[in-house]
Amino acid sequence: MRRKSRSISPRRRKSRSPITRRHKSRSPTPKRYKRLRSRSSSLSPVHKSSSPSLGSIERKNASEKLKKEEEERKRRQQEAELKLIEEETAKRVEEAIQKEVEERLNSEEIKLEIQKRLEEGRRRLNDEVAAQLEKEKEAAILEARQKEEVARKENEELEKMLEENRKRVEETQIREAMEQQRREEERYRELEELQRQKEEAMKRKKQQEEEERLNQMKLLGKNKLRPKLSFALGSK
Repeated sequence: MRRKSRSISPRRRKSRSPITRRHKSRSPTPKRYKRLRSRSSSLSPVHKSSSPSLGSIERKNASEKLKKEEEERKRRQQEAELKLIEEETAKRVEEAIQKEVEERLNSEEIKLEIQKRLEEGRRRLNDEVAAQLEKEKEAAILEARQKEEVARKENEELEKMLEENRKRVEETQIREAMEQQRREEERYRELEELQRQKEEAMKRKKQQEEEERLNQMKLLGKNKLRPKLSFALGSK
């Protein structure tokens, strides 16, 4: 209500402006009087026209100053009026647009269009969510496969290491067993050699004893033959 009371039409403002009254008050003389005045001024002596009075210069300057101030005031007033008109016009346009929008929104066609777009938006959102879930599912499956592949490779490497360790242990055990067998065989050969030497020693000892017994028997036989022989000689 305040803006409407201030929004006065430009025609009334123009009719009230003091510039028009000032122009009327400044031009009371007819054109014929101006022509006579210009002729008289042209017939007057040269020295009077070339040296105007100080009062006329001051009046002229004051008049020009007032004219400029009045023009500036009028320009500002016109700018203010144009601003008010623009604001009022913008307000009315905005109100008209708002009213048209409300009317269109309340219409059945617009309601159906809004419902249709809402359903399309929901359907598009559901499709996007489903697509996103499918992508996440595929990414999870791929990640699980990659983890499974990594675990499989780690298990293979672990089994390979265990197999290598088992082989090394078996090889070590085989070498130790072979070494033990070699030592046992060597000990057995040593024992066999000792047994053979012992048997040979016993055999030699037995043979020597046999030889000694035979020698003793021979000596005993010689001793028995000698007296018989001497006895025979004595009987002759």
